[in-house]
Amino acid sequence: MGRDSNEEESAHMDVGITIGSSREHSPERKYAFQIEEDPRSHDAAGVLGRTAQKWRRLYNNKDFGNIVLLISLYWLQGIPLGLAHGSIPFLLKEKLSFAQVGLFSLAGYPYSLKLFWSPFVDSLYNRSFGRRKSWIVPIQLALALAFWWMGTHIDSLVRNPADSIHEIMYLFLLIVFLGATQDIAVDGWALTLLSKENLSYASTCQTVGINCGYFLSFTVFLALNSVEFSNKYIFSEPRVEGFLQLGPYMAFWAAMYVVVTAYLALFKAEDAEESSAGGADYGIVETYKTIWRICRLPHMQQLIAVLLFAKIGFIANDSTTQLKLIERGLHREDMALAVLIDFPVQIFFGYYAARWSQGASKMRPWRIAFILRLMCGVLAMVVVHYFPQGGLTQGYFYAVLATNVASSMAKTVQFVGISAFITQIADPAIGGTYMTLLNTLSNFGGTWPVFFIMRAIDYFSSASCVFPAEAAPTSDTSGGGGTALLSVRQPYSCVAQEDRARCVADGGVCNVRWDGYYVVSTLCGLFALVLFFGFIRPTVLRLERLPTHVWRVSKASRM
Repeated sequence: MGRDSNEEESAHMDVGITIGSSREHSPERKYAFQIEEDPRSHDAAGVLGRTAQKWRRLYNNKDFGNIVLLISLYWLQGIPLGLAHGSIPFLLKEKLSFAQVGLFSLAGYPYSLKLFWSPFVDSLYNRSFGRRKSWIVPIQLALALAFWWMGTHIDSLVRNPADSIHEIMYLFLLIVFLGATQDIAVDGWALTLLSKENLSYASTCQTVGINCGYFLSFTVFLALNSVEFSNKYIFSEPRVEGFLQLGPYMAFWAAMYVVVTAYLALFKAEDAEESSAGGADYGIVETYKTIWRICRLPHMQQLIAVLLFAKIGFIANDSTTQLKLIERGLHREDMALAVLIDFPVQIFFGYYAARWSQGASKMRPWRIAFILRLMCGVLAMVVVHYFPQGGLTQGYFYAVLATNVASSMAKTVQFVGISAFITQIADPAIGGTYMTLLNTLSNFGGTWPVFFIMRAIDYFSSASCVFPAEAAPTSDTSGGGGTALLSVRQPYSCVAQEDRARCVADGGVCNVRWDGYYVVSTLCGLFALVLFFGFIRPTVLRLERLPTHVWRVSKASRM
């Protein structure tokens, strides 16, 4: 089963040539692009006709029930992802600084690091209950308990996030860790739950399930949580809160976790063949030894360096531009709509990016998209700078949408290009472990800088709330009277969004001397440009010319 940068792959079995799979870690890796068929065959029939035919085949498929189960499990996985990587940062940015939101971003790390405990999930289980159910059932019950508890407490925490940001971060770190562990078990089960002729549906289940859960927790929730959206489209009379609050939303999904888990535990049996297949070859120690052997390959250190540092130039745009637009006055539901419109564009470009990456130079599209992403970063700064003072206009929203789509297209091309290269060089004897390691490193390269980038934005920002001078009566010794201009209240910092709102409420003006967003975005872009021409480009050109046998670990694969 194919995987993307945020995915763990089975360490024991590879199916077809699948370039990536659904993940929103980034929220930036959420779509699966397969190149198992001849792309020319897609030009012969209409898109709607092919889609209808595939759905008819799916409904009549003998594995239809298992496909629905997989979609449900991946759907549940997308719920915490959509909250942690989508909705919660937007809610927090309304009251916190970038540095504080950056602290919350640490909650997303488990999805980038789950490779390091996946061997335990593959190797430790109760055979009578089922290899995958031994993990999925207790993990989902733990998620249900966590969601239920957060359903009764999270609204009060988010209402005053400055005093509880660490608690919020640890709570979401827990549910993301549990979701990542559930993901490892579900991915392994997908390889044996479906019959051999239906294995190609596994990545489809990932894409449909996780994206539905992700967009439900991100796009739909943000819209229904918005006071403006709810008063305009739902309520007959204006209210002070949105239609859907975070607490009830999480409580509802706690119940859904219980329902699906109860069905899984009571009515879905895991066959003995399923429990013993798909990964019994390697134990925990052997898997870690294999990872170490891969990292010691002569050219692997250079590729790892590229994977870990290539995305630094894009992080400021990818992680903070949308939050900056919210800070400037863009409504949350408008940004959610822009993300929703972006979804089919990424699917479309993903297919053609897969075709572009099938040539001899699989990394050429990746190199071109690198420069395009830097240009998108510059364009994003221009869009943020010229936010209309009088409020959002239709033309400006189209500019935001175009910028977001252009950046997403470039990210998609890079993702498919690096995935195609990893597929080409992976040792087929240990393909699962090999690809999982490189995909994990690639994803971590887009995760680790976020915390530091957001802190740097606040560090380089300087803004203070100043108040207009007020007239006060004075007198002198000669008996003459007069007035003097006095500043009654002392200026205070208004870098954080909540302090800006307080400044306006106090009758002051937030005077921004330096905006760290532009400083950090410019520095990251310049650093990435120098790094690209000085190290990344020559290194990638050299690595893609190497024969495949130099990347092999097992002796049999080198022959």
